[in-house]
Amino acid sequence: MKIRKGFILIYLVILSGCVGYSSTGVLGTGVSIALDPRSLGTQIDDSLMQQNLRAKLLSLDKKHIISVKTKILDGRIFLTGKVDSVEDKLKITKLAWEIKGARSVKNDLQIKEEFNFKRSAKDLLITSQLRVALIESKKIKAVNYNIDTYKKKIYIYGIAQNETERDEVTKEAKQILDVEDVITSIFLVDDLRVVKK
Repeated sequence: MKIRKGFILIYLVILSGCVGYSSTGVLGTGVSIALDPRSLGTQIDDSLMQQNLRAKLLSLDKKHIISVKTKILDGRIFLTGKVDSVEDKLKITKLAWEIKGARSVKNDLQIKEEFNFKRSAKDLLITSQLRVALIESKKIKAVNYNIDTYKKKIYIYGIAQNETERDEVTKEAKQILDVEDVITSIFLVDDLRVVKK
């Protein structure tokens, strides 16, 4: 009996190591379930699509799992990151469209260049400054936004409660020093197929 309990305990410890936990939540959507305006069903659908896309990227080439970032909001797929060639960019776009439930695919993948530490540090600084500005603003639910910066261009993905919040996010991004362009894919809660009541 003690041996069986010991095996069960070891089994549970091993399994607990398999459960992911992070600031992105169990569903991995980057938005807290409680604060997300999407319905729970939509969040689960998006999470499943996200996992399917990540699995397809992994099967295509293991390096894409690190170099390509994906975000799915209400069936809309957003791709950012860096790839080696135009062919890779096209293959990944095709993979994204093959995901069941995909409503649209926005491909902001860039072709890799030689690593530039100064540019990477500047991009990280821009992202951090915008993240802090969103968190400090009382008009914005910062948890509803994902931010990527590449070559001083800010890519913002998320869900705004209303037009005022969407405009405020864009305004905050444009006020950051050295930003060359702001590319937003911000949906209003009313634009979503199913909204949490």
